[in-house]
Amino acid sequence: FLYLIKRSVTYRSEKTDAAGRVVPVLIALMVWAYTTYMLLKGLGQIVKVGFPVALLAGAGVAVVVWWFIHKPLGRLALRQDNSKQGVNRLFTWPLICSAALLSFAHGANDVANAIGPLAAIYEAVKSGAIASRAATPLWIMVLGALGLAIGLALYGSKLIRTVGKEITELDNMRAYSIAMAATLTVIVASQLGMPVSTTHVTIGAVFGVGFLRELLKVNYAKMEAVVFAGHQGADRAEVETYLHRFEAAEVQEKKQMLADMKRRAKLRETAEGAVFAKKEQKALKKAIKKEIVKRSVVMRIVAAWIITVPATAVLAAILFHIVSAILS
Repeated sequence: FLYLIKRSVTYRSEKTDAAGRVVPVLIALMVWAYTTYMLLKGLGQIVKVGFPVALLAGAGVAVVVWWFIHKPLGRLALRQDNSKQGVNRLFTWPLICSAALLSFAHGANDVANAIGPLAAIYEAVKSGAIASRAATPLWIMVLGALGLAIGLALYGSKLIRTVGKEITELDNMRAYSIAMAATLTVIVASQLGMPVSTTHVTIGAVFGVGFLRELLKVNYAKMEAVVFAGHQGADRAEVETYLHRFEAAEVQEKKQMLADMKRRAKLRETAEGAVFAKKEQKALKKAIKKEIVKRSVVMRIVAAWIITVPATAVLAAILFHIVSAILS
């Protein structure tokens, strides 16, 4: 999602004009995913709805939503600054909606994961036997929802701070991309009956956004180095003017400019030897080593996953052994 937004919006010379066309499409895609899921999971409890029918119905609703919002959003985009900050402001409401959709997906998936064992225990106690399928009474679902809400209120702030600030720097576009990617992943997993963790999925999306930013920054540093190599001997003002024009250029124009600079650098290398000066080589290495994703936080999260999953399994096995010994 983030790469799509960058290629179609922020890498354009007329950013707000491009955003006015792209943002309504992104909102329509979000509506499509949500409507399809609701038809399958919500209406599917009353009337049997096949996946192709739900997909087509969701697409129809998405087209209607796009029709109503594309002109107002286009006019709103024209009133924004032609900058990344102006585009970010256009993503405020899509971000709120995608966050609400992610919360819905979180409730649809994680509450089921939490109350599954309780429902199985209740069914076993009630029937006196282990059933292949356990009915889930309303009070168990309410208990799971309350537990999720209370846990979020008591302990959620620290996790929110870690995900939102400590892993990588986020803005509206990046946060929207994370929320949409996590939402679609959790919705698909719920549809397939896979008990995935929404927290793990969301953190994975944050990692993805951060590493993409890091990759793009490294690539841009290499592009700048090529520009400097092609302007060896030129004064700083000329190089900065060219870099400013390069940054504002469309993607295809950037490719052409880079190709020209590489040819100039290659000719200079043939005539004079080294392409980059030592100072430029050090600057390039420093840019490549720059970490946009904080590796210490990543290692801490991965270590927590590696430790907690086996530890929980071992603890559950010990408790089961103790309970079995007591009952026998």
